[in-house]
Amino acid sequence: MDGPFIYDKFVSGKNFIGRKTECTILGNFITQGENAVIILPPKGGKTSLIQQTLFNLRMGGVQYLTGQFSVQNIRNSVKFLQRFGGAVIRMVASTPAEYADIISRHLAGTHFIFDREEFSRTDEVIAFNWDVDEEDMLAMFRLPYLLAAERQTRMILVVDEFQNVDFLEDGDLILRTMDAVLKEQGSGQLFSLIFTGSRVNAMDDIFGYRRYFYRNVERLPVSPVDEREIVDHLVKGFLSSGKVIDRNLLLGACKLFRNHLFYINHFVSLCDSRSKGYIMEPVLVEALSCIVAIYEPGFRALMDSLTTYQVSLLRAILDGHTRFSGADTVRKYHLNSSANVKRVKEALMKKEVIAFDEKDNPFIIDPLFQYWVRKYYFEMSE
Repeated sequence: MDGPFIYDKFVSGKNFIGRKTECTILGNFITQGENAVIILPPKGGKTSLIQQTLFNLRMGGVQYLTGQFSVQNIRNSVKFLQRFGGAVIRMVASTPAEYADIISRHLAGTHFIFDREEFSRTDEVIAFNWDVDEEDMLAMFRLPYLLAAERQTRMILVVDEFQNVDFLEDGDLILRTMDAVLKEQGSGQLFSLIFTGSRVNAMDDIFGYRRYFYRNVERLPVSPVDEREIVDHLVKGFLSSGKVIDRNLLLGACKLFRNHLFYINHFVSLCDSRSKGYIMEPVLVEALSCIVAIYEPGFRALMDSLTTYQVSLLRAILDGHTRFSGADTVRKYHLNSSANVKRVKEALMKKEVIAFDEKDNPFIIDPLFQYWVRKYYFEMSE
């Protein structure tokens, strides 16, 4: 049975709080046949936002079919095409005969086939009779549009951790051919793609700097959930188990975790398990120590992976510096030169440790890591 504070899976319905505007915008994208991209750090609420939007659409009478696959564990283009095609075909078919029929009709002339033996062994709908080429890729990315038009049914495919396409040996070709198909199809189609990614800098590189899918994929602006709404949700959760907590203590937790709902729910669930009746500040201090202990091994491993220059720049950010190339800053933090600063910034961004806001000010992406590295690694005073 779920407790009042859920952090181990996505939420929807009464457990979904905030981001009503984002749900409305995403729902409009889908109903208008637009494609969307959602870029948030790990456990930032991407899946919950999508699932709540789909729930709202269903409640509003919109009929649709959905599919999903993740690029998280994919390291070659063949597997990407298999997962893409399999997710699309399984939206409209459920038997081997139906799979074979779709592939034979809509992927004729390509190197894609349906192999019953391989399907029984691996559960993969798509197999290959030769190496795939660019024409095969184009045909695969056109497939969902053909199926949606054939069935006159709205179809939505969610592609998680899309930035990992850059790890594929033919990643650029995948991006180019998919981009070409989206341009060819335009907006207003019955099929929509929703891309998500947790590596914010890598996703910004694909959709921003390299401008793939420009004007064919709309970026969904996602704001932090309002802290008052978070506190109201937490207070109700504690009351449901017969406990009371000072709102100011919860406001302090929201500030510490920068309104990151995964961390907040994990944190307060630890508070909930360690208390009875009225929850006092010592309970929160103990819970904070526990959550730090849980994530500390990963934080230590991350710091061990950084060079001395990267550690120095991280310290400069924690000290409040926003521009690092000045002679005084370079000298104070032993950054060697302004050219080296640029390389170090890019390295920290590639490792998804830091990012830059719209005003080009740096920030540490993970709020709990920021707390840990400040307090325990650099031993800085509050």
